[in-house]
Amino acid sequence: MRLARRTLLATLAAPALPPSLARAQADGFPSRQVRIVVPFPPGGGLDALARALAEQLQGAWGQAVVVDNRPGGSTVPGTDIVAKAAPDGHTLLITADNSITANPHLIRSLPHDPMKDLAPVSLLVDVHQMVLVHPSVGARSMAELVQAARAAPGRFNFGSYGIASQPHLCFAALMAREKIEMVHVPYRGLTPAVLATLSGEVQMTLAGIASGARHIQAGTLRALAVGRPTRFEALPEVPTLAEAGFDYIDPRTWFGAFAPGATPLALRARIQRDIATAMAAPAVRDRHLVPAGYTVHAATPEATAAFLQRDLAYKAGLIRTAGITPD
Repeated sequence: MRLARRTLLATLAAPALPPSLARAQADGFPSRQVRIVVPFPPGGGLDALARALAEQLQGAWGQAVVVDNRPGGSTVPGTDIVAKAAPDGHTLLITADNSITANPHLIRSLPHDPMKDLAPVSLLVDVHQMVLVHPSVGARSMAELVQAARAAPGRFNFGSYGIASQPHLCFAALMAREKIEMVHVPYRGLTPAVLATLSGEVQMTLAGIASGARHIQAGTLRALAVGRPTRFEALPEVPTLAEAGFDYIDPRTWFGAFAPGATPLALRARIQRDIATAMAAPAVRDRHLVPAGYTVHAATPEATAAFLQRDLAYKAGLIRTAGITPD
């Protein structure tokens, strides 16, 4: 919580542009190509959403909007590009929660402060994830998975999309609470983690319905539980984690859009309004949001900033429960 208060005070103390200049920047945006940095590899749900939004924004803005994938390094290198970019809206970040509210608790030598050097544009969606296991595991429920792991300490590996990602935090919390031992294997993104689970290189991971449903239906992966208040309509046989007796695990991640820290609020509000319009377009809503089971927010910069403070505190508690110490 000290970190949250300190970064919030620093943000409030940052010099603001005069309102007239801020409005002029917003009105003249964009004046050239816009780059959206995605610190994950191509192919995952976040990348697909970023590309769909880029296509819509390009039409609305009359300028090229390109997606620049910069995976690896627990999303730090890609995020750092935007943290150090000019605060003019022409370099944006679309990323998941680990970049913003988990990494500050887990990485001592971050080259930026995500809560200070990045400015919220919009909370985009909540992503409700499932516990997916390779069929060779044998478990058909969370209770059976815990029982199997307890009987064979260190036998099972779980794949994640990096340190501090939701699979890492949630499986670590499961291990701490249930007193079981499994091995964490980080990958450079969600898609490689799912592929590793499909091949049996690791035995389990977390993924949303967009990444996991076809594999579940094909029988190449098994879903044990889903982290959302109600079951997915498309997978009614998969219980929620609360129904399975594991309500202390919340494998919910979120995607958000960010700008460099000194980007004026008026410009960020302009970009957020355009993003909200893009997300309501059938090409985005019907192809990328509804099928993925996302909870859509398209929140304002102010609402997103308030949410980030709450999530920063939530992540601190989850990391303590998991017993993870900063590297």
